[in-house]
Amino acid sequence: MTPGARIEAAIDLLGKIEAAHQPAERIVGTYMRGHRYIGAKDRRAISDRVYGVLRRRARLDWWLTRVGLGPGDGLDHPRRSVLAVLALADGLGADGLGVAEVAALCDGSRYHPAPLSADEHAALVRLAGENLDHPEQPAAVRTEVPAWLYPDLAETFGELAEAELAALADEAPVDLRINRLKGDRAAAQAALAEEGVAAVPTPISPIGLRLAGRPNLSAMRAFREGLVELQDEGSQIVALFADARPGLAVADVCAGAGGKTLALAAEMGGCGRLVALDVDAARLQRAVPRLRRAGADAFVECRRLDDAAWLTAHADSFDRVLVDAPCSGSGAWRRQPDARWNLTPDDLARYLEMQSEAIDIGGKLVQPGGRLIYATCSLLAAENARQIEAFLARRPDFAIAPAPAVWAETLASQGAPPAPPVDGPYLFLTPSRHGCDGFFAAVMERHGGAA
Repeated sequence: MTPGARIEAAIDLLGKIEAAHQPAERIVGTYMRGHRYIGAKDRRAISDRVYGVLRRRARLDWWLTRVGLGPGDGLDHPRRSVLAVLALADGLGADGLGVAEVAALCDGSRYHPAPLSADEHAALVRLAGENLDHPEQPAAVRTEVPAWLYPDLAETFGELAEAELAALADEAPVDLRINRLKGDRAAAQAALAEEGVAAVPTPISPIGLRLAGRPNLSAMRAFREGLVELQDEGSQIVALFADARPGLAVADVCAGAGGKTLALAAEMGGCGRLVALDVDAARLQRAVPRLRRAGADAFVECRRLDDAAWLTAHADSFDRVLVDAPCSGSGAWRRQPDARWNLTPDDLARYLEMQSEAIDIGGKLVQPGGRLIYATCSLLAAENARQIEAFLARRPDFAIAPAPAVWAETLASQGAPPAPPVDGPYLFLTPSRHGCDGFFAAVMERHGGAA
């Protein structure tokens, strides 16, 4: 493809993302499958351009308004955002293109963008040479956070807010979890190396590998045979924190497509009882081939979370219950940069209600002496500590198991750093401090006899 055709494809794809109100990853995948004539290098270039815009949306919109091309919600928004990326984020000089060269690419010929309007040309002239960041930008713009959410996030991080939130605009690495039902980390590294894939141990998780670049996982034998699974290091740490040991009865509430269920199954070694619960039967069904690939399908039982009779019959019967609660996903914005702009106050209110319901269900399943683990991939206090405080007020028979003690029992005993990378009673991971997605986890023990 020509440079102009790549630019036009990025504009087209961004328009589809804005119109669909669905995860960008899904739209990009559908688009590429529908345009199979686009080569691998072109796909990467187009995707980089699209995600470059999504990661810089607030600052780009600020600049567009400043130079008189207010972003609005019109059809011109994707086009003007891409033009602004050329001028600011990438720098016109970085691509060897000046304003005249960009204008030449936008010539309206087949597969090329339409010619620049007089306003667009004047805006490019004004933007050329400017930095993406500007001292007059509000904090929410500088950190690429919706203005309505910034106060909540600032409350979470205090004086570190800008550094922490800026890290959410970075590109996330590709992490794999070792499936200990089929091998160890050394065996996985060797298997990946045979296929020309370089992998290094994750810095905190003792069961993780971090890849260089973005290889095609589905083409790897180690992935197809279930030796490794795609999972962020933070998610791996939360799964280990749940302490799902062999022989225990474990429930994964809000299991979804089974990401943490797979990790729990591997830690249990196929010994004990593991039940995955979710209200969405279709999502649970998507976990089945993953469980089969991992060698855990005969060990894991899938159940509907809204089966009231089953929940009543199994109250007070599990040693460990992980509530992987639905949430804003703010800790995973590096991987889904568009999600921050799709989230609304009404969405957050619904998540808070679902979290409260899920943690109450989980609490009923825990037997005396057992543990309830509440986890989110959120950075918001309302979805994290406040939910724990409210639950403990409703259920005084539960008490916090401090994170340092749980860490010593779980991760430190398996080769992770000897002390948790955070202070306080909860596990709280962030991209800036720990290099993984943002995760929160609280462990609560139910008073009573030994599990």
